[in-house]
Amino acid sequence: MEKVVIYTDGACSGNPGPGGWGTILMYKENKKEISGGKQDTTNNVMELTAVIEGLKLLKFPCEVELYSDSAYVVNAFEQGWIYNWVKNNWKTAGKDPVKNQELWQELYQLTKTHKVKFNKVKGHSDNQYNNRCDELARNAIGKM
Repeated sequence: MEKVVIYTDGACSGNPGPGGWGTILMYKENKKEISGGKQDTTNNVMELTAVIEGLKLLKFPCEVELYSDSAYVVNAFEQGWIYNWVKNNWKTAGKDPVKNQELWQELYQLTKTHKVKFNKVKGHSDNQYNNRCDELARNAIGKM
């Protein structure tokens, strides 16, 4: 299985407000940057969108090292929340519907195609790729 590294970040100007996302994919010596935005959204929606859009670019099943500064995204997989949501028909432990359910379902499906390891990185620190994703996301907001 081919190995790919993906860095992602989402940003919002106000929460909710105009938002943007940025993603960097690295495969062997190739690097691709993508980004986009939405007029009225939340930070969590942008964080999820960044991950989904990165995984959607992969043309065949890959082993993915994914880096995000979003505890919301990383913990859902690393702490197993998403598997409980699936088991409980997309309800939280408190029996409430899972927020951003459509995005979570799309991401969950993508993780069935690809072997994804979610890694939490510290936001706004010294990780050049996370900082670049943040820049891509903020630039996308500026294009609104």
